[in-house]
Amino acid sequence: MTGEDDKTTHFGFQDVPEAEKAGMVHGVFSRVASRYDIMNDLMSGGVHRLWKDAMMDWLTPRSHQRLLDVAGGTGDVAFRFLKRAPGATAVVCDMTEAMLVEGRKRAEAEQQADRLDWVVGDAMALPFADASFDVYTISFGIRNVTRIVDALAEAYRVLKPGGRLMVLEFSRIPNDLMQKAYDLYSFNVIPAMGQIVAGDRESYQYLVESIRKFPDQETFATMIREAGFGQVKYRNLTMGVAALHSGWKL
Repeated sequence: MTGEDDKTTHFGFQDVPEAEKAGMVHGVFSRVASRYDIMNDLMSGGVHRLWKDAMMDWLTPRSHQRLLDVAGGTGDVAFRFLKRAPGATAVVCDMTEAMLVEGRKRAEAEQQADRLDWVVGDAMALPFADASFDVYTISFGIRNVTRIVDALAEAYRVLKPGGRLMVLEFSRIPNDLMQKAYDLYSFNVIPAMGQIVAGDRESYQYLVESIRKFPDQETFATMIREAGFGQVKYRNLTMGVAALHSGWKL
């Protein structure tokens, strides 16, 4: 008889016990925290900044809103949100305290300190009351969650009626030849870059593998609908290297 403790999930291309994945992911991001922002710029050639700007364009932040940015790391998305909506407030929630520590060091954190909170928390069991937020965002984080269905359920729970979910995540390029070229770059360049810049090849090997294990655009859109969200849509970014998914708690 199989019990809960026997369930497995993926950690990159490895099968691991579900109960161990969160700790393994925590280890990855604890190790890369101090070099996380510079590695994002190097790996994407700075394009991740354009993707996050596109996220804000679609979100159109408003001054009365309260944002929850889950797996918010060093604050990139929250800083953008608050800059566009001067009267808004935000909470950055991340399971890795080392990432939040790096975020608090940034100049934007000091400038926006009266409107921004930093909270250690798990996407699958958020430490917030029901219907607490107007907007929930998660960028390049949901693929690292052990049970994505649980994270989406928590997103639905903490959003107010009429609240909006937006997910920015790596996805699939519909053109097979382009996907193959992207795979060659990812598997050959990014782990090597991680070794040179961050002294950590293994963590960046995991990050590349985790992208390949994440559902494609349509599959993930279906998961969002099944979590209860309405008006679910997505937009491809850079030919599908990444995608934005949007849904509403109607």
